Amino acid sequence: MTPGSGPAFDAPWHARVFALAVAENEADRLSWPDWTARLATTLRDSGLSQSLDGGDDYFLAWLDTLESVLVEEGRIDRGEIELARAELAKTHAHAQHEPRNVLHDMRSD
Repeated sequence: MTPGSGPAFDAPWHARVFALAVAENEADRLSWPDWTARLATTLRDSGLSQSLDGGDDYFLAWLDTLESVLVEEGRIDRGEIELARAELAKTHAHAQHEPRNVLHDMRSD
């Protein structure tokens, strides 16, 4: 990708998942060889054998892999992940019902 040709990630959450994995590596809590092996297993187990272009399918695999690492190491509980997913789903459902780009005139004439 050339500078200025577009965003490096399709969605902000893709960048956040990527950054979390990088942070784990930089903190010496996750080696890249271990990460790539785990991610490859997740992709294979998910049946994502097609060419991935960095979209949602690919970063959902990153997220699943990162969650698995954190659960295996006892740094987060699977129940906490499920609770967070439920909260996100609720927030997303609520946000779909709110008007977007509505300007409110607060001036009293």
